[in-house]
Amino acid sequence: MTTTTNATTRPLTVTLVDDYDVVLMGLAHMFDSYRDRILVSEIDANAVLHDSIDIVLYDSFAQPESDHHEIAGLVANPQARHVVVYTWNFQPELVETALGQGVHGYLSKTLPARELVEALEAVARGEIVVSEPGRRAPSAAGLDWPGRREGITDRESEILALITQGKSNAEVATLTYLSPNTVKSYIRSVYRKIGAESRTQAVLWGVGHGFTPDHHRIDHWLGGP
Repeated sequence: MTTTTNATTRPLTVTLVDDYDVVLMGLAHMFDSYRDRILVSEIDANAVLHDSIDIVLYDSFAQPESDHHEIAGLVANPQARHVVVYTWNFQPELVETALGQGVHGYLSKTLPARELVEALEAVARGEIVVSEPGRRAPSAAGLDWPGRREGITDRESEILALITQGKSNAEVATLTYLSPNTVKSYIRSVYRKIGAESRTQAVLWGVGHGFTPDHHRIDHWLGGP
């Protein structure tokens, strides 16, 4: 990843977009030590914005990344000067498609807070910043996701969220770029951790523990109500 160390002269206004409150809050707290450089403009995307935003940071947790209309809609939003995708998934076709749609950054969730801030500042200066792809590593310290307190890993959480949305194993495999057997392995692990013996029990557990998305957050940025 290419970044420079010079800070901007004023804090960047960064809006966080995701369907899950716990994900947004964890990401927001990563900037706690950098409030002189990053101003999180809002958590609730339902709020009406009157000013332009320097960067819309789109957290891809449990989003169907094979459907890129959301990213295109964010790029087209006139209130967003720059759009950055924040993700675990660095399949080359995903990166290429996102950049082709006009995003200015494609950043890894493994970046420590300092490097994430530097990358966002580079984007604000007009650079295109893409994290170096590498082996799947743990998420950066401070991030949060549904089920973390119950011992569910970030990847397991994303898969359980997709199952809670009604996705089949085949659909989950396609959306996460994992093999069907790997998906099944993650699902078995989740079942053990939450005490579920069936998919129905897992979905009910997910609904009761914050795995149901609020799609209105994304709809708001796509020009909806």
